[in-house]
Amino acid sequence: MIRPFSVPGGYASFFWIVLMSLAASSPLSAAQPSPPGSDLGLNAGDNGKPLTIEADQGIEWQQANHVYIAHGHAKASRGTATIYADTLSAYYRPSPAAAAPSTPTPPAPTAADGLLGNGSNQIYLVEADGHVRIVTPTETASGDHLAYDVEKAVAVLTGSDLKLVTERDTVTARDSLEWYDGTHLAVARGKAVAHREGREMRADILTAEIVSAPSQPSHIGKIDGSGHVFVSSQDQIARGDAGVYDLDSGIATLTGNVTLTRADNELRGRYAVFDVNRNIARLLSAPPNAGKDNGNRVEGLLVPHRKPEPPKPKAPPP
Repeated sequence: MIRPFSVPGGYASFFWIVLMSLAASSPLSAAQPSPPGSDLGLNAGDNGKPLTIEADQGIEWQQANHVYIAHGHAKASRGTATIYADTLSAYYRPSPAAAAPSTPTPPAPTAADGLLGNGSNQIYLVEADGHVRIVTPTETASGDHLAYDVEKAVAVLTGSDLKLVTERDTVTARDSLEWYDGTHLAVARGKAVAHREGREMRADILTAEIVSAPSQPSHIGKIDGSGHVFVSSQDQIARGDAGVYDLDSGIATLTGNVTLTRADNELRGRYAVFDVNRNIARLLSAPPNAGKDNGNRVEGLLVPHRKPEPPKPKAPPP
């Protein structure tokens, strides 16, 4: 039987202290605390802190389905990270330590136990739908739907207008945006684009490494691109099958079928090093470790600059 629990009208709020015990059982809890501003999820660096859920229209408690559902401008916060959405659902399972050996399935919590039952539940999945945003002091990620695996600290955003924004960078995607707290990696899939100060990197899949120095805002340090890689700067464009772009140094390395384009000029090879900051590119027939006898050549199409023809004199009036 589903027994709903709701707070009619007004502003509903409750605390899930159970995540304090979740942190102790999660494999990520043994990791060292992350530097400030480097965590987009609700786990790393905030072990031991409660998860707070708030909603305008009420909170439904489905005991049989082991889920809490918050409706109307819902908000879930833990530490410095907050998830906003139209609807938030938190799925929980009883803690193994709370079940007696002779009782295979612990009894469902009663209303008298409060929203947390006897305090032994573990929330393992948070889902958000509608106008979803994940906000930290230095990053914001947005989409239509979020699935957040609390134990693995992995968040997956899907829907339209997928976007990750830091103070210096913007990453967009068509299919999904993924965030991995343990490794501080963001993965953009499907027509992925990373943008910083007029410079762009595009690819089928972009994997961005988020870094943060002490007392400094986090930013993207390096991006790996796979499939139809495109890097642009000022008046030059580099394309390849795969590439790595170090945003801090401004050096992009492309491999595969590589082309460098500037105006009508185009060079083709298998390996390129592109200094985006200085707008200088070097093209090779193969990677440096491939040896000289690789059978590849660098080819190019160079179009000479043509001076504009002087205007023809106008005929005198009759």
